[in-house]
Amino acid sequence: MSFKSFQLNLLNLRPWLTLLAVIWLLASLGLGWLVIIFGLLLLAPIAAFFGFRWWLQRNLVADQCPVCRYEFTGLNNSQLQCPNCGESLLVQNSHFQRFTPEGTIDVTAVEVSAKSLED
Repeated sequence: MSFKSFQLNLLNLRPWLTLLAVIWLLASLGLGWLVIIFGLLLLAPIAAFFGFRWWLQRNLVADQCPVCRYEFTGLNNSQLQCPNCGESLLVQNSHFQRFTPEGTIDVTAVEVSAKSLED
């Protein structure tokens, strides 16, 4: 290992050594709590960002509307409306389901031509 490569390695470590020296100086003056608060202020947004991404991966559902087959996203265990057809939907078990109040009878209309009625 030559002296030049040692100098280059020392230049790469310089910011870390400076930070370590500042922390040591504050701790020796009895201001270690300041280092802890500063560290929390730096780490809290990073932890919140990754925590929110983890929560979103677990709760964001991408599926098709069971009525019109329009694909969109919603949050798990919530009620929403299809942006295409306006149907009320319930998101459960990572799928969209039609939301019908209890006692509602679902009827499918069938078109009958006038000719078939005359026959």
